[in-house]
Amino acid sequence: MEKFGIAIHGGAGTILKSSMTKEKEIAYKSALEEALEAGYKCLSDGGSAVEAVKIAVMLLEDSPLFNAGKGSVYAADGSHEMDASIMEGKKREAGAVSAVIGLRNPIDAAYQVMINSEHVFLTGRGAEEFAKAQNCTFETEDYFHDQLRYEQWQAIKGSDSFQLDHSVKKDEKFGTVGAVALDKHGNIAGATSTGGMTNKKFGRVGDSPIIGSGVYANNETCAVSCTGSGEYFIRNVTAYDVSCLMEHKGLSVHDAASEVVHKRLLALNGDGGLIAIDRHGNITMPFNTEGMYRAMKKSSGENEVSIYK
Repeated sequence: MEKFGIAIHGGAGTILKSSMTKEKEIAYKSALEEALEAGYKCLSDGGSAVEAVKIAVMLLEDSPLFNAGKGSVYAADGSHEMDASIMEGKKREAGAVSAVIGLRNPIDAAYQVMINSEHVFLTGRGAEEFAKAQNCTFETEDYFHDQLRYEQWQAIKGSDSFQLDHSVKKDEKFGTVGAVALDKHGNIAGATSTGGMTNKKFGRVGDSPIIGSGVYANNETCAVSCTGSGEYFIRNVTAYDVSCLMEHKGLSVHDAASEVVHKRLLALNGDGGLIAIDRHGNITMPFNTEGMYRAMKKSSGENEVSIYK
């Protein structure tokens, strides 16, 4: 039987068991399991890695629990500016959108960029026009309203502070969803989506839609999806760095990801984590924070849904 598998994440940061209610923990794990099972079923039925990561990320975007799609945080002007990217490892095709407003599933728009345009990265109003032309679903402003997100924004509205949902500190930058997969045909893919930072200004864009920083896929090495302090992931070209260490240093996906998360990111005081899968179906999910919402399932029977260290 051909090996296949999928891993997903819902953000990394200051996630403490002591500050989590039992009900909320169950809700997070249920949402992770639903997305994981949908992506895994796609792979099990012979679907592509690209289809699997898209399906999984769309379900995470549809949940108000994660900072992407429906659960996106408020920007300084009260809008929800979202970013997403997707990449496949066979031909290294990729698509990305940033600073889009009103899109129910930004990852679908990124996917449409990859398969239906000659471009890789579209932004703002242009990306929204393209998404409308591709019949992507748009929602009204009230769809994205979440009381917790609104209160987070109100607490720092009008200031120069910004924050992300998986953090007790005001200046840390966490909260993204993503997926990586290997299909039965030996192809891999990765996808990442985020609502960015609460109270962000000036059209700030993090690593999530940037190919090589927030996502990367290469059939010869691995697929990676990142979550954490976006500015550091951009400066470290983190997703590609994992692949690069595998390709040029011969490291395993586990050792390459560990080197990047626990050494290279920390050297710049960058916090966060990533998920990665290699062409043999090996999965690793390292993070240097208190927790990371994560899950994985492999055709070998291995299965995990975790939050804390």
